[in-house]
Amino acid sequence: MDSTRQLKIARQIQKDLGEIFQLRGMAAYGGAMITVSEVRISPDLSVAKIFLSIFPSDKSANVIAKVEQENRSIRAELGKKVRHQLRIVPELHFHIDESLDKLERIDDLLKNN
Repeated sequence: MDSTRQLKIARQIQKDLGEIFQLRGMAAYGGAMITVSEVRISPDLSVAKIFLSIFPSDKSANVIAKVEQENRSIRAELGKKVRHQLRIVPELHFHIDESLDKLERIDDLLKNN
């Protein structure tokens, strides 16, 4: 069970990372659109798991690799945004959110029956 503080910080990180990816633009990631779909933060607020929804999904492997390469600069930008709310900027671990792909597969299966 996440505490209220964890949930508030996760929402703030989600909002700020969304702005960071928006400012960097689609061209920085090969024309792919990145959405921060979910953020889960550890109880000690030191690690954040960020789930990214990437469109088109066939570019997701390349995009996540590029995001991982830029992890330090993304964390630095996030630090500038949350410096008044957090003492320590959490480590960022990026993951691909595959819930939309699963939903699409289920929808296709239901249409075929």
